[in-house]
Amino acid sequence: MSSESSSGTAPVPFADALAVLRAAAEETRLRILALLAEGELSVTDLTDILGQSQPRISRHLKLLVESGLIERHREGAWAFFRLREPALAFVEPLIAALAQEAPPLSEDRARLDSVRAQRAEAAQSFFARLAPKWDGLRSLHVPETTVEAAVLDVLGDRPIRHVVDLGTGTGKMLGLLAPRATRATGLDSSHAMLSVARANLERLGLSRVDLRQGDLHAPPFGRGSFDLVVLHQVLHYLDDPARALREAARLVAPGGRLLVVDFAPHDLEQLRENQAHRRLGFAADQVAGWLVQAGLSDVESRDLAPEDGSELPLTVTLWLAQDASAGTETAPERAVA
Repeated sequence: MSSESSSGTAPVPFADALAVLRAAAEETRLRILALLAEGELSVTDLTDILGQSQPRISRHLKLLVESGLIERHREGAWAFFRLREPALAFVEPLIAALAQEAPPLSEDRARLDSVRAQRAEAAQSFFARLAPKWDGLRSLHVPETTVEAAVLDVLGDRPIRHVVDLGTGTGKMLGLLAPRATRATGLDSSHAMLSVARANLERLGLSRVDLRQGDLHAPPFGRGSFDLVVLHQVLHYLDDPARALREAARLVAPGGRLLVVDFAPHDLEQLRENQAHRRLGFAADQVAGWLVQAGLSDVESRDLAPEDGSELPLTVTLWLAQDASAGTETAPERAVA
């Protein structure tokens, strides 16, 4: 067994380090690594940000993949790239040492922010236009009644002190879970969605639910604030779902749980254009791996297949993970920041 360095990570063999340094020692490739340190990106994202042709960017990405610095995964016609976990300990100090506030990295970051802002604006416009009939759109897939029954079943009879629904949309999950909770909170970036959620919850007699506008990548709550955290049909809209799950896991109290509901992998490319989907579903082990990396354990998953004759043949998957740091009893409720 090889020895570990003083930092706790396995030392990098000389030949591997040389290959990594050779791969990174080129202007465009080093800029790509700095961008991927901010989260995974598609080839189209990188061509827009770096202002270079797709074949040129693809050649650089191929070299970085072959060096083991980044990894590639496909979703339908799209390809996404991210830093490889084994390479992070080697690459992150290099990126952190670079002058981020000077060109070309400052310019790249500004264009990255612009690309993300354009995507967010498109999604926000979509949500604002469709908020009043959002639940009807979702019913084109597995019926909401089926999903709701499965959610209640996987959660069981365990008491819920404080639940938060991240990306609450029209408040569908809050309407289901708030009556079982001591306190309930919903977070969404869209004011239009929150307006619809507020009206829906008031109609159910749940006017005391706390609704907040905010970014689920930086939720305005303290660590360990909730014994149940929910992300219902949210991940497929996000640039960096793994990051969102890390932030969600941060909110889980000792002994608490995190519930994810989203689509299994599919090939319906039209959902990117028609419904602003960023991702075409997630494999069960992909989300489970992200949850474990976020510090959770005992991940269970359940698939809900669409009914015969459904307009869109999409399977919905539920993932339930546990924070095992304090056994199975929920900790006293944390204050919300």
